[in-house]
Amino acid sequence: MQRSCAAGLWRDRSVFPRWRRISAGEQALLALAHLRNGDTYTRLAAGSGIDVATAWRCVREAIDLLSAAGDDLATAVSRIRRLAFRHPGRNPDRQRWKKRCNQQLARIRARRERGNATLKTWKVLTKLRCCPCRATVIVQAILVLHHVEADRYAG
Repeated sequence: MQRSCAAGLWRDRSVFPRWRRISAGEQALLALAHLRNGDTYTRLAAGSGIDVATAWRCVREAIDLLSAAGDDLATAVSRIRRLAFRHPGRNPDRQRWKKRCNQQLARIRARRERGNATLKTWKVLTKLRCCPCRATVIVQAILVLHHVEADRYAG
């Protein structure tokens, strides 16, 4: 299921020309194996019959493509604002407002905890050794794959 969903993101042939040694589906599978299982580039290359540099390039391109399909920072912030509590205005009943505010904060906290639990299942994050900018791109790619897996992908 994951393989077919992730391969659906790589349908644009202008990004993946014919001279490639592996197909778009195989490249998606390499990225999934690296992100989900934490397989090394050497192991990916040996399993696919390609060079280590080619495996590195394929995984990097796939992660960049996935992160580009995800939300940008402005969209994520606006989504968080919608989830956050709204000021009640001039409502005299403060107790009801406090209860509603606490419920909304609990929902946000629960989503954050669920998100942290989801990220812990991706093995690549346990031994990540790269710059913070690259880590952000990897987490964005994982988020897109998670939404594809959960049938919530909007792109």
